[in-house]
Amino acid sequence: MAKTYAIVGTGGRARMFYEAILGPHKDNSRVVALCDTNQTRMDYTNRLFVEELGGQAVPTYKAGDFEKMISEQRPDFVIVTSVDRTHHKYIIRAMELGCDVITEKPMTVDKEKCQDILDAVERTGKNIRVTFNYRYAPHNSALRELIAEGAIGTPTSIHFEWLLDTRHGADYFRRWHRDKRNSGGLMVHKSTHHFDLVNFWLGSQPDTVFAMGDLKFYGRANAEERGVFTPYTRTTGVEAAKDDKFAIDLTSNPVQKALYWDAEKEDGYQRDQNVFGDGISIEDTMNVMVRYRNKAVMTYSLYAYAPWEGFNVAINGTGGRLELMVRETSYINAGSTSTAEGAAKGIDLYHFPLHGEPRVIPIKHAEGGHGGGDKIMLEEIFGNATPRPGYGANHRDGALSILTGIAANQSFATGLPVDVRTLVKL
Repeated sequence: MAKTYAIVGTGGRARMFYEAILGPHKDNSRVVALCDTNQTRMDYTNRLFVEELGGQAVPTYKAGDFEKMISEQRPDFVIVTSVDRTHHKYIIRAMELGCDVITEKPMTVDKEKCQDILDAVERTGKNIRVTFNYRYAPHNSALRELIAEGAIGTPTSIHFEWLLDTRHGADYFRRWHRDKRNSGGLMVHKSTHHFDLVNFWLGSQPDTVFAMGDLKFYGRANAEERGVFTPYTRTTGVEAAKDDKFAIDLTSNPVQKALYWDAEKEDGYQRDQNVFGDGISIEDTMNVMVRYRNKAVMTYSLYAYAPWEGFNVAINGTGGRLELMVRETSYINAGSTSTAEGAAKGIDLYHFPLHGEPRVIPIKHAEGGHGGGDKIMLEEIFGNATPRPGYGANHRDGALSILTGIAANQSFATGLPVDVRTLVKL
């Protein structure tokens, strides 16, 4: 019997899930309802179901009718892809009403909401699946397996550098993410992926975090310091923005037009805000040091105005070193199909034994989004694939990933190291 799903939040992030349910996994899974603050977005999603994905339109519910949706449709699972600061509300209420939950990362944005979710899991006995697709990318899986096999002995230190380019990176400064209250900043919204990978690779969890972060490139003050003056709040249809390399025109992309430009009349949300305007409260340049429970130490950096997209990671141990460099396809959310998001276009993995010749580790290239991990993860969630032990992330994994970022935000504010164990009761 097919499992049933209600989707909360029908913006660009939801597409990966409903494409999988209505596509390769339609025999096992079925969408029964949509929920959003915006009717126009839900209507567009229903048109996609019928006209592009070969499915049927489903009932729609405004956000205030969430409980009514659960009562009437009785889904087995609620998929949460709303604005990050609202995740906890839907996760907790869905579990209280008897549903298991699949949530987009981050699970939530601050320690209070995180504790509320953990308490609700204990209270209800329901399950949360956090969709850490990067775990399933073959190059990331290979790194975990090499460490587990003892290729570098006991891991002692990690250097991890993530680069967001001026297409993808800039996009966080156009959208709701630019307000830290919505997203927790990039330390939570974006870096939760990266912090989860380190937990996953090491089989450990963070103990102490010290961090520095600032807004150094985006925002009005930084632009004017460089002699760049952009006297507009948004960019679609603005003559003064036509030569702005950071501007987007929502009417030029049919998906963005339907999801955001046409829907703006309902809620006033502007998807094309000026990245060199006022009102940005998140950082674009971040450096973090983390000590893990197994005594390994990581230095991590993220910046959002790089000339290329991807990451470098080096893991040192008592028996050698592993180096992974991945170059990814840049993208703008809802700018194309979900299979293009974060696709790997270049992978190099090296093993340097402490004594012996270095070797190149061959990685079979996997097609699709987020390094090829999306398809593998979705087959496990919605299809018949046998779950890989240790790969599916639960509420505890979701908490441990965001707690590094939450601690980093606290360290930004205080200039002091943070004991992660003081943030929530796991």
